[in-house]
Amino acid sequence: MNVSEIKNKERVINELMLFIRKVFNEPQICEIAKEIARKHFDKRDADQLIAEELSATTSVKIPIEQSDADRLFLQTLKDLVRDEKALY
Repeated sequence: MNVSEIKNKERVINELMLFIRKVFNEPQICEIAKEIARKHFDKRDADQLIAEELSATTSVKIPIEQSDADRLFLQTLKDLVRDEKALY
């Protein structure tokens, strides 16, 4: 693994840590994020739609140019919704 890959992984971890802190301070973000993900889960541009609505309705801001951490968070949200649907 080269230096740039290590720095990128560190940046992703730091971004995710900041997000986790935000969720602990504002726990309602979790439910809002899942509701938004449920609404857009099956749509063609789900990641962008979820990111836009989440940014507009919460303190979580996901830019148009999504980072690796942003994409990982969006994928996790979609996985949660997929798991919910599998249970029913």
